[in-house]
Amino acid sequence: MPSSSQKSAQPVASPPSSPDASKALITKSLGMEFVYIPPGTFTMGSPFNEPERDNDEVQHQVTLSQGFHLQTTEVTQGQWERVMGSNPSRFKSCGPDCPVEMVSWEDVRDFVQTLNRMQGADIYRLPTEAEWEYAARAGTQTPFFFGDCLSTDQANYNGNSPMPGCDKGQYLKKPVAVGSYPANAWGLYDMHGNVWEWCQDWYGKYDGGAVTDPRGASWGESRVRRGGSGNGNAGNCRSANRRWSAPGSRDSRLWLRLVRTE
Repeated sequence: MPSSSQKSAQPVASPPSSPDASKALITKSLGMEFVYIPPGTFTMGSPFNEPERDNDEVQHQVTLSQGFHLQTTEVTQGQWERVMGSNPSRFKSCGPDCPVEMVSWEDVRDFVQTLNRMQGADIYRLPTEAEWEYAARAGTQTPFFFGDCLSTDQANYNGNSPMPGCDKGQYLKKPVAVGSYPANAWGLYDMHGNVWEWCQDWYGKYDGGAVTDPRGASWGESRVRRGGSGNGNAGNCRSANRRWSAPGSRDSRLWLRLVRTE
């Protein structure tokens, strides 16, 4: 049986295994850090034999023609409060370095617009679903960046429900401070577990063929969320896993990380 110590991630994409530190950015007023994600081609979705796979994860080739800067962690409660003047989080006692939660996609849109006005430029946005998965994989094709299993030493999720054949772990039942677990090869923290992350896209079926710079469905009733949460099973934390919620939904499991376009 596989265990978290027996399986390792295997490369599938051509980009380098580490970010270009010379292109890293920091929003000094808020302490937001962004790492440069290089352009490249990868296989989005999951193979038919991946445990916990859903039918909407059809594998297809995706090319991202432009590099982008992705926030290394989720937006924190402290960062949200400095921009919006209030903290909507259920788990306020977790502290200012914990992810902001209880934010709808519409709340996030307002946050991004306010932040852009503060910066005097339209430079922040949510990642597309393709950008999110590409960044989470960081050149791997296994269910998680860390391999076929996900340890609760690597991510915050319900350790009572690991992947089939993998070891059980802790169940904290709450979010933890951002950056509490190891980063992937591109310097991104918590791409698996802790709290779901909103993406820009409407939820819809993949086209199925090779695509370049996909933006998701042209319209829908729900927006995509990715990454799993601290009270969900390991299968929900897989790089290919897709979930969705109405744009107005607020939940203690929902949060965000940003793309910066300069």
